[in-house]
Amino acid sequence: MYDEKESPIDSLVHLWVDGAFNRRELVKRVAKYTGSVGAAMATLRGYEAFGQTVSVCPADVKVPADAPDLITQDVVYPSEDASVMGYLAYPKSGPPKMPAVIVIHENRGLVEHIRDVTRRVARAGFVAIAPDLLSRQGGIAQFPDPAQQTQAYNRVTAAERQADLIGTLGYIKTVPNVTHDRIGTVGFCAGGGNVWNLVSVAPEIRAGVPFYGAPVPNAEQIARIQTPVLAIYGERDRNLTINMAPVMTAMIQQQKTFGFVVYEGAAHAFHNDTGANYNASAACDAWARTIAWFDKHLRA
Repeated sequence: MYDEKESPIDSLVHLWVDGAFNRRELVKRVAKYTGSVGAAMATLRGYEAFGQTVSVCPADVKVPADAPDLITQDVVYPSEDASVMGYLAYPKSGPPKMPAVIVIHENRGLVEHIRDVTRRVARAGFVAIAPDLLSRQGGIAQFPDPAQQTQAYNRVTAAERQADLIGTLGYIKTVPNVTHDRIGTVGFCAGGGNVWNLVSVAPEIRAGVPFYGAPVPNAEQIARIQTPVLAIYGERDRNLTINMAPVMTAMIQQQKTFGFVVYEGAAHAFHNDTGANYNASAACDAWARTIAWFDKHLRA
């Protein structure tokens, strides 16, 4: 679960789960706080994810950067009071106009994994764009270390992130092959929290899919949501998933259009195939549901 106030060791475990570095590097970094490798190992055994085995990624999940069926490019576009760097991808042989999807990264910036996910969206027949919410800090290229990336993300205020996502929405509407009124968004962890916020302030978003989005929306945000939302969470991500109970109740009471899926045995960041919590079966099913949600709400 994403939390700006988490402890240094919690933050390191979170980065490891998200695929920022390997198990050995995690132990090395934690040892700097605990004083020894032995103490680090003892501390890490208290984290459920540390004892797990990473699922094998199916061969056809990743989409290479040089995929011959896609056109990809780095882009820069204006936000409210800044410039945003982003990554654009779309099918090379697609129709003249296509719906679009904004892909929102976790709390580390536009890492290669999110670029890959952006290409996956494009391969499904959408124009996809992933903004780098570290743009106001100079962009992810300025922060080679994962911990620095998270620190840079936390220096960007929630209002600035919202402004840059609104700027992304405005930009993608102007891309020539985009159907300007058929735009959706998907995000992961902190990016999922940004999906919840974006659909509460931008009713023109036609479909949203937050993966284990944190924080969950409050009552004021829920009341404003007009967008169909498919919320995807993990059963073992209990501290976060349990917070969805009042959200579901409010969405039902207010007759919102939404779906809610909890994957048995799946932990936080289960969709990230570069991280320790990757769950191939849950990730593949969740992705199929995601694309089906976008097909239903963006292609009609």
